[in-house]
Amino acid sequence: MNSAPSASDRPRPDAGAPPAADPPSSAYQTFHPLVQRWIYDSGWRRLRDAQERAAAPVLAGDLDVIIAAGTASGKTEAALLPICTALLRAADRGERVPGVDVLYVSPLKALINDQYDRIRRLGEPMDIPVHRWHGDVASSSKSRVMRAPDGILLITPESLEALFVNHGHRISSLFRALRYVVVDELHCFLGTERGAQLRALLHRLELAVRRPVPRIALSATLGDLTDAAEYLRPGAGGRVVPIASTADTGEIRLQVRGYVAAGLGAGLLRAPSDAGRDAPGTGDNLETHHLVPIADHLFRTMRSNDNLVFVNSRAAVETYTDMLNRRKQATMVRTEFLAHHGSLAKEIREHVEERLKDPTTPVTAVCTSTLELGIDVGSVDSVAQIGSPLTVSSLRQRLGRSGRRSGQAAVLRLYVSEAELTANTPPPDALRAELFQTVAMVELLLDGWYERPDRTGLHLSTLVQQLLSLLAQHGGLRAATAYATLCDRGPFARIDRVTFLALLRDLGRAGLIRQDSEGTLLPGDEGERLLGHYSFY
Repeated sequence: MNSAPSASDRPRPDAGAPPAADPPSSAYQTFHPLVQRWIYDSGWRRLRDAQERAAAPVLAGDLDVIIAAGTASGKTEAALLPICTALLRAADRGERVPGVDVLYVSPLKALINDQYDRIRRLGEPMDIPVHRWHGDVASSSKSRVMRAPDGILLITPESLEALFVNHGHRISSLFRALRYVVVDELHCFLGTERGAQLRALLHRLELAVRRPVPRIALSATLGDLTDAAEYLRPGAGGRVVPIASTADTGEIRLQVRGYVAAGLGAGLLRAPSDAGRDAPGTGDNLETHHLVPIADHLFRTMRSNDNLVFVNSRAAVETYTDMLNRRKQATMVRTEFLAHHGSLAKEIREHVEERLKDPTTPVTAVCTSTLELGIDVGSVDSVAQIGSPLTVSSLRQRLGRSGRRSGQAAVLRLYVSEAELTANTPPPDALRAELFQTVAMVELLLDGWYERPDRTGLHLSTLVQQLLSLLAQHGGLRAATAYATLCDRGPFARIDRVTFLALLRDLGRAGLIRQDSEGTLLPGDEGERLLGHYSFY
């Protein structure tokens, strides 16, 4: 968070002065007075680099923008401060009409829940309503949005799909006031089937409101802004305004630790009292003894502060959480060691997230990718990665959970464990492949390199899903209209007419679609069954 100014540093709100900055902020002067007041009341002394540079293109109201900046760099506010300014000015001019003003698409329900509180605190003093819509939101809250749509709507791609399928006839009225679409964590969608689904939904949304709507994308890990721009606005990526923050990302303290996995036999020979100098008599399970050195080091370095330990499987989450808690019980330290992964109940995951925010007790969460994205868990002191990271982008996201406090370095420890070398070790294994991969990923991370998305896929399975969704939305369509909507100059432009017609024939034979006597495509029996099941979304 931005540091709060002292009383002498704060600008007088009645004078409309910008937050103290050198040079003075040009973006601040363009914001609505209520937005300026929010910035002042929040104690900001200056706008961040991305916030300063995003104001003008977002306020233009007819440009697509990508805001690429590190974690905890204020990307959300970089988009929403000028967006709120545009909404407030429209209200001042009497131009607001019923309907959702801003569609904020996020990849995770948990991230929406976290952002909801943050964005609501921004919107409340400006009288801008904020709503959330996903599978865990009460139907009464969704009904209120349907009766009186307005403000900012936070939603997942799956719930947006459900709106098209179940309320297709109301899409145009629900979003007739739409001024902006914000796509959070853009990198999660690039080159994926889910990304193809979202791109199709945004295209169909613009067809429903009969006009292009500016798209604002946010991300901390984009390997190539050109690829990202082409995804955000297919066929017109060159007109997307890229904003790559030049702000200093701060100090990184990094350590790579290598261990020899001696195997189960060596573990059996090890006395329980040797499990670790700081945790005598922990009684680790015999099958986990080869992990003892890593668990010992984690415990020594993380028992007095807040941390995240990332592993590459849910089973590893449970194993390391158990081993760390055995050491806690043996030494009676106050630190809590908690598990967090997708198979745990929502209430358990939310409890862990809340405990991480509590400053009264040190907490270390052992997790999979569930805490990788921008869910607010406060500012942790360090991050650990056990095993080679899956991608450089993932490693960047995980590192970004640390070092969020002013003047605090980001701390990353990577642990690699590989089999002991013997005379019979094959030459490829002697290369220490996991260590080699880890070091390579660290070097790429420091160079600012991230994976580029695969742009070669046809995404045919998603095309089938979107075709069924389109038929449900409109109650049936002619084949030519469906092709023009989804392919031609649409999100599946790489699919030609011949391929599309062949696909329709195959879908017909499978019972997914049928054609009536007038040539209208309709969902078939199997298609109706799929549309009626929650997994369709």
